[in-house]
Amino acid sequence: MGGSLYPESLIRVHTDFLYKSIMGNTHSVSNSSKLSLKCADEARAAVLAFFKAPPEYTVIFTPNATAALKLVGESYPFIEGSHYLLCADSHNSVHGIRQFATSRGAGVCYIPSTNHGGFDPHTTKSILLRHRLAKDLPPSLFAITGQSNITNSKAPLSTIELAQSLGYHTLLDAAALAPTSSFSLTETPVDAMVISFYKMFGFPTGVGALIVKKSFLKILERPWFAGGTVEVVQVPGNIVTRSQEPHEQFEDGTINYLTLPAVTDGLRFLSAYLPFLPLRLSCLVFHMATSLSKMRHDSTRIPVVRILSRVPSRPLMSVGELSDTGSTVSLIFFDPLGQMIPNSFIEYAATKQNISLRTGCMCNPGGAAAILGIQEDMKKLYPGVTLKDFEHAVGRELGVVRISLGLGSNFQDVWNVLNFVQQLTNEEWRSGMWNQWARDGGDTILESVGQAI
Repeated sequence: MGGSLYPESLIRVHTDFLYKSIMGNTHSVSNSSKLSLKCADEARAAVLAFFKAPPEYTVIFTPNATAALKLVGESYPFIEGSHYLLCADSHNSVHGIRQFATSRGAGVCYIPSTNHGGFDPHTTKSILLRHRLAKDLPPSLFAITGQSNITNSKAPLSTIELAQSLGYHTLLDAAALAPTSSFSLTETPVDAMVISFYKMFGFPTGVGALIVKKSFLKILERPWFAGGTVEVVQVPGNIVTRSQEPHEQFEDGTINYLTLPAVTDGLRFLSAYLPFLPLRLSCLVFHMATSLSKMRHDSTRIPVVRILSRVPSRPLMSVGELSDTGSTVSLIFFDPLGQMIPNSFIEYAATKQNISLRTGCMCNPGGAAAILGIQEDMKKLYPGVTLKDFEHAVGRELGVVRISLGLGSNFQDVWNVLNFVQQLTNEEWRSGMWNQWARDGGDTILESVGQAI
């Protein structure tokens, strides 16, 4: 579902800590505030250690990964002649930075997605070279998605080194990558990267981070100031003295100090499991994808599903190996006649089996368009278009069904999914479930997009 299951032990440890401690606002010098500041500093150090960050990095806590991306977008010194380069297979929060770029006269250039998501390294190299920078040219930003949340593609991180050698500043969206893959800022010294902790170990929500080079922070220009970001403010007047600590200049208001101790404990928890996660998850995903591909309807032998996302080329064989994909499977379902079964029905039927799936475009329209083959339809969109308009034009619900595996997933989870899909091959079971769904309003959804029932 895009968020990791939180471990019972993490909740117990954090609850016990809060029960025995009194935390205060970090913008004070009381004993409770000193404890909060100590915990915040420990969390910052834990994040840097987890990602093997060299001394030139610092951590800015944000409400989530989206807020961290927005922080870069609103502060980056885009001017006329600058460029913002990004991958089509990216989260909407990465696409949103283009608003800041275009409002200041900068150009926006997209790196196209392949039919299976991600991007072609040779095409990307050509585009980067086309906008090649020199010391006397305006600053430009290259944003890369470490792992797609819908196509399951992993980006070749060597592209970051190429972009930096050409003079680009680099921004890595690691929100989907960090939960199940090891990443070292020593080996890949990106200028800035964003993460979200609930995606990594489930708790706490409402806390993300921008892990960033201090030298990169110096070129960012904040469009405003707030409590905690300043030391002196002239009122009335125009004089503002920023906080001395680089991270404090970018942490608006009060940080989520009550939950930061859980970040430290959560990283410690994940560190113990992360070396083994790629091995376990690649085996589970490989088995699930292989089994799903073999399933056929009883009456016509038509395949039940079509997997659209990338799947591991092979299951890993040893601890320490890294998979060439993530651990999600995006797919669509078909009836015995080969017609697509609505995603909303699949989600409804899965819910009745206590299985949590996600349907839609996963806030990644570029990746979704690529694997669904609707890039040409995307070009026809017009100002003010709604999702219902788009679906009506295409003639069906848009999006995919996504099955996500992560820190807490095991073989029983995969078996439950396979058993559920197997039930869909049974005409009697499927018809009964369809009638329930129709009574609960499912047919209204289809009528709104012009899809036949």
